[in-house]
Amino acid sequence: MSNFKNMWRKSLKTTAAACIIAAICAAQASAQSLLRDTEIEETLQEFTTPILQAAELTPSSVDLYLVNDPSLNAFVTRGQNIFLHSGLILEANTPNQLKGVIAHEAGHIVGAHIVRRDEGNRSAYGALLIAAGVGIAAILAGEAEAGALVLGGSQQFAQVEALAYSRVNESAADQYAAQFMERTNQSGLGLIAFFEKFRAQEILSNARRFPYFRGHPLSSRRIDALRERVAESPYTDVLDSNADQHRHEMMQAKLRGFLNAPQEVYTLYPLSDQSKPARYARSVANFRAADLKNAIKEVDSLIEDEPENPYFYELKAQILYESGKGIESIAPGRRALDLKPDAPLLKTALARSLMHTEDRADTDAAIELIKSAVQTEENYGYGWFLLAQAYGQNGQNALAKYATAERFYTIGDYQSAQSFAQRAQKDLPRNEPEWRRASDIIVISNSQLSKKRNRRRGPKPFNFTVSGSSQTQ
Repeated sequence: MSNFKNMWRKSLKTTAAACIIAAICAAQASAQSLLRDTEIEETLQEFTTPILQAAELTPSSVDLYLVNDPSLNAFVTRGQNIFLHSGLILEANTPNQLKGVIAHEAGHIVGAHIVRRDEGNRSAYGALLIAAGVGIAAILAGEAEAGALVLGGSQQFAQVEALAYSRVNESAADQYAAQFMERTNQSGLGLIAFFEKFRAQEILSNARRFPYFRGHPLSSRRIDALRERVAESPYTDVLDSNADQHRHEMMQAKLRGFLNAPQEVYTLYPLSDQSKPARYARSVANFRAADLKNAIKEVDSLIEDEPENPYFYELKAQILYESGKGIESIAPGRRALDLKPDAPLLKTALARSLMHTEDRADTDAAIELIKSAVQTEENYGYGWFLLAQAYGQNGQNALAKYATAERFYTIGDYQSAQSFAQRAQKDLPRNEPEWRRASDIIVISNSQLSKKRNRRRGPKPFNFTVSGSSQTQ
């Protein structure tokens, strides 16, 4: 599927240690940032994998990014990357609507629309991706505020006009989406319902439209053509399963709890609502409102209902840790990992709690957890950052320098990576694997820095011979 594990291995690693949607951009409430959460990633993975397989795409090659932005938007970029705004997930009333949009974006990938539009707008597109890369790199380095400023300043997620599709490509993507939904025995009505919900967008000025419809122009003709295609499917009347609807609502509740103001959450999910999504959202909102007692009360009620759900323990551990109760957070963090042993984010969350005790044995255990996490996700920038801290806490300064070199290497800061790798090598035994890896970092970083210097100098003049005389062009 839009394999989140592979996706983040390739590039994006968040700075939120605990796994959760703790807003990456700190005080930058208006700037975009990237979100990670094991539970939400798992839900989106289950929604998306069948669609990608139906599209004959390799799921592990399609990367899915969750953007912290309340606007309604989704888009793809070259390299088979799909971006979903949190606002889009919150606006989708059903899983089928969300799946329809994802299928539509997969249609743009299959139709190679991104390549064709890039040919017509190479300069704008290239500048936009460069800005995105710089902002993402800063976030991965742990400089969340700086990264958010770069992203917000470049408006690379907001200015989708530069990447707008033609109406022909939009209709083609609609047809692909209907085909993919049919191949997965699902209804295509969700995408139609999503479009109908925002049909008024087509009469608004471009500046007033949601970003999604500025990049994906909507028209009545498109909707009618899609409706005709969906009506032919034998699965038109198939509804979402109760399990999918529940997971969708839990995902929305978690997002709202972390991203909306607490009072807004209490309005959407009043105390009279004792459903699991409502208690989930209120637990997070109470935590964010510094109401620790009620936050724990709500999450404990969820644990009582579902004692085998790792994400409820994960949330309890985060609430306790970030409320200054690091030692108390160890037990629920350990239980979460017992229930979900292969989740890298849960490993780093527990490691962070263990480091809080400052006991050598606990720090050693934390180091092993983090090392396992970064082995699973090689470019896990935050994991390397945390590992450097753990090594430093144990007085293993050479290894701390090595981990710092890895951290900078993963985000493309080759100057810093080379510097820390050289410093680590001075103190590491030559027979250690970290020494050899530091050598690799030095060599590769030096090569990358040389390429950058050559690019800045620009192309060199070259000589060619005309009628026996040497000329320079």
